[in-house]
Amino acid sequence: MEENILEQQSEKPKGRKRKILAIIIAVVSILVGFYVAHEMKFQSTDDAYVETTTVNVAPRVSGQIEEVYIKDNQHVNEGDLIAVIDAEDYQIKLEQAESTYEKIKLDQSNAKANFVAAESNIALAKKDLERYRNLYEQGAVSKQTFDAAQVKYDSAQANLTQANQALFSQSGKTVADANLRSAKASRDKAALDLSYTKIYAPQSGTVSSRRVEKGMYVTAGAPLFTLVPEEVWVVANFKENQLTDMKPGQVVDIKIDTYPGKVFKGKVDSIQRASGAKSSLFPPENAVGSFVKIVQRIPVKIVFTEKIDTDKYNIVPGMSVVPKVKVK
Repeated sequence: MEENILEQQSEKPKGRKRKILAIIIAVVSILVGFYVAHEMKFQSTDDAYVETTTVNVAPRVSGQIEEVYIKDNQHVNEGDLIAVIDAEDYQIKLEQAESTYEKIKLDQSNAKANFVAAESNIALAKKDLERYRNLYEQGAVSKQTFDAAQVKYDSAQANLTQANQALFSQSGKTVADANLRSAKASRDKAALDLSYTKIYAPQSGTVSSRRVEKGMYVTAGAPLFTLVPEEVWVVANFKENQLTDMKPGQVVDIKIDTYPGKVFKGKVDSIQRASGAKSSLFPPENAVGSFVKIVQRIPVKIVFTEKIDTDKYNIVPGMSVVPKVKVK
């Protein structure tokens, strides 16, 4: 009798333990189910990084650097003067071009004046020739007088032809005008080159990879430094089977490795219409016999939808990112 009572008492704790264990398993299963259902609404990848479009700032003319007004990692605004090239040679070229322009302009005026004068002279010579011809036929003047009028007319005709050739081309356009336009273009080009000796920031951003110092000689087109603009975004390389429900406009939680305690808000901006491999310099050729299927990754552009406090968060291109896209 006593043994049965002891057995019943020992079975009660075991039964309670089984019930508790069953409850725990049920709760864990529910939580796991909720977690799986929740995670199915999101797509994430650790193959992502911060990106932007950097600008290589280069001079448009060659010369020796007189002044540099920037330092490494300095923020500049669009239009800020950042460097000056010695302008003496370009100033001389501009003065020469201006002198040539003014000379041709004066020659053009003289050519036009000569042409007008030649037209007037031949009109007068023609009248005199006609008058002396009539008088000669009437016997009122000598042959010598008539011949002198003829010579004067021929000379006026030659002068008009010469003035016409100096002023007009065979197509009828004014040669002097063409020369003047060419001289004006040369003058404007010289003025433009002179203006290029002052180098300004093409946009706002931060100076990076500075390669310019006072006194060095620079050539046109050679980068002086790289300008990193303030606007940045995220490029995330998702597996192709993660894009089934992904669309532009979907909300994204952005975690940056540098700031693990902060979740930035963003959205899907666009999905590239080619895989990363297809967009590479040497895309794969799948027509060969050694083809092995590989899950491709598609670049997705994600933009920030919140204003970033740049004093608190220094988000720069190349930083590693883990984006989480809400696809459902």
